[in-house]
Amino acid sequence: MNLLRRGVDITVIALWLGHESIETTQMYLHADMAIKEKALGRTTKTNLAPKRYRPTDQLIAFLESL
Repeated sequence: MNLLRRGVDITVIALWLGHESIETTQMYLHADMAIKEKALGRTTKTNLAPKRYRPTDQLIAFLESL
């Protein structure tokens, strides 16, 4: 995590860890809360209240038919 925060390229980290591909190393990016907080800090705040997604009856019927 420290290497990622210092800007070391993920392909270099993958090689050091012995990962076959960088997809395996991507897990560490998803697990790092500091990176997530930094990304959220760059977003623009809106005055909209958060809403819960409500699928339509047509979508539910389609999914149930699968």
